[in-house]
Amino acid sequence: MAKVQPRTLSGFMELLPPRQIQFDRMMEIIRRSFSLYGFTPLDTPLIEASEVLLAKGGGETEKQIYRFTKGDSDLSLRFDLTVPLAKYVSLNYAKLAFPFRRFQIGKVYRGERAQRGRFREFYQADIDVIGDGQLDISNDAEIPAIIYRTFTSLGLNRFQIRVNNRKVLNGFYAMLGLTAQAGAIMRTVDKLEKIGEKSVRELLTAPDIGLTDEQAAEILKFIAIKGRNAGVLAALEGYRGRDPKFDEGLDELSAVAKNLTAFGVPETHFVLDLTIARGLDYYTGTVYETAMLDHPEIGSICSGGRYDNLAEYYTDKQLPGVGISIGLTRLFFVLEDQGYLNDDLNTAPADVLILPMTGDMGPAIQLATYLRDRSLQVQIYGEQKKFKQKMSYADKLGVPYVVLLGEDEIKQGKYALKDMRSGEQKLLATEEVFREISTHAGAGGGAKPILDKGE
Repeated sequence: MAKVQPRTLSGFMELLPPRQIQFDRMMEIIRRSFSLYGFTPLDTPLIEASEVLLAKGGGETEKQIYRFTKGDSDLSLRFDLTVPLAKYVSLNYAKLAFPFRRFQIGKVYRGERAQRGRFREFYQADIDVIGDGQLDISNDAEIPAIIYRTFTSLGLNRFQIRVNNRKVLNGFYAMLGLTAQAGAIMRTVDKLEKIGEKSVRELLTAPDIGLTDEQAAEILKFIAIKGRNAGVLAALEGYRGRDPKFDEGLDELSAVAKNLTAFGVPETHFVLDLTIARGLDYYTGTVYETAMLDHPEIGSICSGGRYDNLAEYYTDKQLPGVGISIGLTRLFFVLEDQGYLNDDLNTAPADVLILPMTGDMGPAIQLATYLRDRSLQVQIYGEQKKFKQKMSYADKLGVPYVVLLGEDEIKQGKYALKDMRSGEQKLLATEEVFREISTHAGAGGGAKPILDKGE
């Protein structure tokens, strides 16, 4: 029979066991961080009716979506976690307590061309707060505060959350009489870091956008307002009173900055940045992007913002929300690529490997049961192999401890416990084995999966 060549499709990530354990550790920390703020976990189906996922319309989304038919059903794989959230809230509105706070970590699918660091199947980690009719601005500050706690808990330190408000931008362009061109201007300004001020000015004054040199200069002057957050807000106050939308956005931006400080986020980790705009059709107020300071070329590793009406395509109820999303698969790839993953992290699948050296498996099973009842991770190696092969297996797994259980140990009612890191071996009673392993084997379990080289 002809063999099929095993292969993994381009754009799909598969990890070897140690890396998978690191990835899962990151998910555990993210889940724990989100839970600290009273968010409820949510899981929605990978497959939805195409009409539900595409309610907002086709365009680029329809080109990238994985769509198929099964019988008479027109089905699609979810392409993000936000549209399923909108469906969920609309469907369960009467049963939910508002504001509804949910987090979700799950796979999404996009049928785009796979590139280095860009995947067709990838995990997203989202948090959103959904209001019923209205949603207080304090939520806009809590969201990036959660991201600050999450990233520092992971071990990442050299990052910065960049905050802006779309109302400030729209109000400013309205002052200049450029409301019609606002979308094109923001898309162009968004390229500032990549192409530089001169190229942005040329694009703004080109026929496609058609600004005058004076208008382009005024815009570049505005987005160049930088410095400490208090200084940025003071500079923006100079524009107050010229447009009501601008004034509303400035009030919101000031409140977010004040509350972020109250939430314990140091100013080293968040900055008011007038170049941040995010998705033009989706976000309506506060917007966020998060960058690694030592690798700005990577772009945003976490982004989001405020939207006026989450579920407008499913219900007439006004459901404003604010949220943020971590592209977890991409972040993991970037961290591995840049050498940020903590390779000293204990990624063994067990705290201890028990090696029976006789044909009697009973004592090994009894010890394993005793240790598992006390929350240690234990594996028994039952294969009839030579001692060298058994130890080679332990080395390959990276287990911190091995129990050698031969005839002499069984007679004495004790166990030979070998520390695989130091090479030290002790003959111990059952309770002593537990104490030794629980004291030292778990030391790597609390270690952070990321080692920030900038620290």
